[in-house]
Amino acid sequence: MDKATVGGLLAGIALLLISIAIAPGSSFASFIDYPSAAVVIGGATAAVMIAFPLGPFFGMGKVMMKVFFPKPQELGPVVKQLVEFAEVARREGILALESKTADIEDPFILMGIQMAVDGTDAELLETVMRTDMEAVATRHKNGKSTLDTVGRYAPAFGMIGTLMGLIIMLGNMDDPEAIGPGMAVALITTLYGAIVSNLFFLPFADKLAYYARQEQVIREVIVRGIISIQEGDNPRVLEQKLQTFLPKNQRGGDEADAA
Repeated sequence: MDKATVGGLLAGIALLLISIAIAPGSSFASFIDYPSAAVVIGGATAAVMIAFPLGPFFGMGKVMMKVFFPKPQELGPVVKQLVEFAEVARREGILALESKTADIEDPFILMGIQMAVDGTDAELLETVMRTDMEAVATRHKNGKSTLDTVGRYAPAFGMIGTLMGLIIMLGNMDDPEAIGPGMAVALITTLYGAIVSNLFFLPFADKLAYYARQEQVIREVIVRGIISIQEGDNPRVLEQKLQTFLPKNQRGGDEADAA
């Protein structure tokens, strides 16, 4: 579970509740309005259904789960594994890597190693792997865009709900005592839209974008590493090349020795 996501959500909700609790003259009951929630949530949901086919719409829940339960891949172990493969290929020949395929868990690395072992042209190998990268990036972008859509339309439906509330309130102008509560209920819809957008869906979309960028960096390292292995580069040179993607404090001590 992503502790930062859960912690941020809990902190945001707690701050809102504490602010309501300590505000003079406020009560939690005054911030609860079911018609307003229906306008915001129902309207944003309808907007997503209009904007996307049913497949991405029904897959939105699965996309949101990735925010809480991501499966991030660490770059350091990937670099280490590619360097090990380079050492085997340098010592025993690239065909020796065929015996290592059973131990490879990452399907992207497995695809590249198998193509290299099969003698695929380096240019074709790079084209195929980068095409796979683009396909994955497109799927991630489509998943993120559904959350962006909710985050974009929720405030708009909050404003629509506010306008509806104002119309209802203005229709009861003959009762001055109802104007204050009516205005409060009208503004609650805008509040709901802002919370749904800025505390939930837009941050969720940004978190997915972060993980997508990290995955693309790792895949770029894999592509460059496998091409270098196929071309027979020295394992230490390969390690230096790939470690440039790592922060300096995470680079191995062998870099100085190799230099």
